[in-house]
Amino acid sequence: MFIDIHVHVHSLPGPTRLNGKQAFATPEQLLARYEPIGVERAVLLPIVSPEVNEPQSSQEIVEVSRRYPDRFIPFCNVDPRAMSNASDAPLGHILDFYRDQGCKGLGEVTANLPFRDPMVWNLFRHVERIGFPLTFHIAAQMGGMYGLYDEPGLPQLEQSLATFPKLNFLGHSQTFWAEMGQLRKIYDRYDYPTYPIDAEGVVPKLFRQYPNLYGDLSAGSGCNALKRDPDYAVKFLEEFQDRLPFGTDICVPDTPTPLVDFLIGLRDEGRISGEIFEKIARGNAIRLLKLDPQTTDTGTV
Repeated sequence: MFIDIHVHVHSLPGPTRLNGKQAFATPEQLLARYEPIGVERAVLLPIVSPEVNEPQSSQEIVEVSRRYPDRFIPFCNVDPRAMSNASDAPLGHILDFYRDQGCKGLGEVTANLPFRDPMVWNLFRHVERIGFPLTFHIAAQMGGMYGLYDEPGLPQLEQSLATFPKLNFLGHSQTFWAEMGQLRKIYDRYDYPTYPIDAEGVVPKLFRQYPNLYGDLSAGSGCNALKRDPDYAVKFLEEFQDRLPFGTDICVPDTPTPLVDFLIGLRDEGRISGEIFEKIARGNAIRLLKLDPQTTDTGTV
């Protein structure tokens, strides 16, 4: 069975996307998706920054998680610009409240600000103090998209990892995972590179240097980072097996989940061990979020 480290739900479907599709699954739709793929529990991430969508409250995520306490794990979220739009905003006041409400982490951080913006680092300071892991989305540019901005080579992320060594960062998005290998062209940061990894990029190098970096394998970006070069993926999964949690990033109800079959295939073909599969599927999430392993389903797939 899997624990999903990254998913989004809304109690009500809300406004549709511009293409007319439902923007986010309801909790009930999400649970129906999980049954055939064997997901036992999931981390619910509120989206609070206006760059993405209509902001969602962390209260809603707490309420949904209380309705399904055996299935959902709440994260809270705070926009770095909250509570005064200043670098000394007292964001810890909010985080203390949500910790006491049962939240296990913070994210997904999607504000389109530079990684080194003083307001972003103020958020990092408060999250590090409270002991939450933090899920971030990296953007390839300022303006016209969502996510924390960083340049090619991710120097601002590296400075953040070094400055906040007790803060566990969960890396996410195509701009993050595109740098599994060296970029052939800058535009690859916006997309899902399909060419094999001829030379390692900055992501595995950051993993080796900074033990507080984790890899959120959700979405097309996380799955593509592995599927683009299965031989390299096996090496990457083996080397960093303790810091790679499974995820889906289901938003619309019919979001594909190709990582499920890919990981099961690697295990069944003997390319990764059952122990590594178990860590990625659920064990890493249990350890990172300090969950009680006795309350999780131990079924197998």
